[in-house]
Amino acid sequence: MYRTHTCGELRIHNTGETVTLSGWVQKVRNLGAMSFIDIRDRYGITQLVVDENSATDVQQRASSLGREFVIQATGKVIERSSKNKNISTGDIEIAVNDLTILNASEVPPFTIEDNSDGGEELRMKYRYLDLRRNPLKKALELRHRMAQVVRNYLDKNGFMEIETPYLIGSTPEGARDFIVPSRMNPGEFYALPQSPQTFKQLLMVAGYDRYFQIVRCFRDEDLRADRQPEFTQIDCEMSFVDREDILGMFEGMAKELFKTVLGVDFAEQFPRMSYDEAMEKYGSDKPDIRFGMTITDITEEVKGRGFVVFDSVDYIGGICAEGCAGFTRKQIDALTEFVKRPQVGAKGLVYIRCEEGGKYKSSVDKFYSEDDLKVIADKANAKEGDLILILAGDKKKTLSALNDLRLEMGDQLGLRDSSKYSPLWVVDFPLLEWDEETKRFYAMHHPFTAPKPEDIELFEENPGSVRANAYDFVVNGTEIGGGSLRIFDSELQNKMFSILGFTKEEAERQFGFLMNAFKYGAPPHGGIAFGFDRFCSLFGGSESIRDYIAFPKNNSGRDVMSDSPSHVSQDQLDELNLKINITEK
Repeated sequence: MYRTHTCGELRIHNTGETVTLSGWVQKVRNLGAMSFIDIRDRYGITQLVVDENSATDVQQRASSLGREFVIQATGKVIERSSKNKNISTGDIEIAVNDLTILNASEVPPFTIEDNSDGGEELRMKYRYLDLRRNPLKKALELRHRMAQVVRNYLDKNGFMEIETPYLIGSTPEGARDFIVPSRMNPGEFYALPQSPQTFKQLLMVAGYDRYFQIVRCFRDEDLRADRQPEFTQIDCEMSFVDREDILGMFEGMAKELFKTVLGVDFAEQFPRMSYDEAMEKYGSDKPDIRFGMTITDITEEVKGRGFVVFDSVDYIGGICAEGCAGFTRKQIDALTEFVKRPQVGAKGLVYIRCEEGGKYKSSVDKFYSEDDLKVIADKANAKEGDLILILAGDKKKTLSALNDLRLEMGDQLGLRDSSKYSPLWVVDFPLLEWDEETKRFYAMHHPFTAPKPEDIELFEENPGSVRANAYDFVVNGTEIGGGSLRIFDSELQNKMFSILGFTKEEAERQFGFLMNAFKYGAPPHGGIAFGFDRFCSLFGGSESIRDYIAFPKNNSGRDVMSDSPSHVSQDQLDELNLKINITEK
């Protein structure tokens, strides 16, 4: 037996017991005749004591220890004279009478402590060492706990966990596929699934009316902090349901997670907001509703005054920053530079200060009288002491820039409290998006999303105005999940394929197996998928999902620890009938 207890288990009531612990050396303090050794495992840290009363060989081994040595120590639990309130075992220590070095360790490339001296790239290269640190341990413990709550909730509500294939056929919609060559079928390829979408629909056709899977998905796309080429979804589908059935079921799951994991209890129903309202008021389909400062359309109020910046565009919008009339010119100049960044895309910023005594001061006083400015302030619900910030341009781009400005102001004013959670459902998305470059419609979600029944008649005359029976779950400005009711009628599905530019032959080649299944009694069905990594990072209070994935990739899609992707041998390429042809970019 390597241990009788873990390193986080012993307490004052264990005093007098003889115990054996095994773990890694966190720290050694040699004080001449006495040595203190902190031994660590997944569960915590316990202090060991080796003194002049210990056997000579024990003292010798203790003096040879270094960080991250793996050791086994046996001794008696005694009460500490100098207690450590920062660790759970801080009231006791182990007087060691036997010490075994199970494995020596080289000096680690960075300190394995809560605040490490290792940079991100170095820590990712030695991820197995980074995972020994408490922040990552806590992140993975949180992920594990959330997974158990999800499984228990869905099992309690009649869902079956069913696995779907990882090697599937490639489809053209959505992000770029990872493809896998088939040795047994030369010249043909599998794709790794971007989601189990078609398979979970087939399970509904098969009669498994409540399916779920905590499943790995794959997308070959450009990366950032909250995106990985392989990621995990809580993937769910239900039959014989309408939108309210699905929202009610998975709002219940979210509430269970908040209550069980974070101790946050939501008694009221989560608010619902249409896509159109979200875009008009927040400039985003994933609005952060922890604070106000909503967008006001002031186009009609400001046009026709001779200010060419406003008169030459189709949209002018503003946000009211409460109590910010005292912002200095330097602060406003900084905001101007912020909105002019390429990633924000505005050309400039106009401001109006609402000063004492009903006075107004703006950067466009030359074109607008105080009465004009008052009309704008009234439209924006601004009062004395407030600051109105205004952007102008193409409507879609300007709303997006106003969203960025709103979030920046929220950060500057401390309104985006990470300890506060404001969930909502965004509903009634457009079914289709028009692409000017290719001159065709694309599915905003995927080709199987059902339109709202009352909009089906618009397919012929105005497809761009058709709304999807789709919904996103948003928390604190982050999309955590999304889904829709599905098309289950072959005729309607064929109409959808036609609008998306598929020929009958292309649709049959790509999705024939699903269309054939629909001929055999497909039930009404719908579902949702939650980004599990992102859900975990939200609960952990982090901007990045990497800490909640045991072995993540970097921004280039590389695993620097295992040095992948990597080259394969010529023999492997020959077996797959592949030739490498790399062209200069």
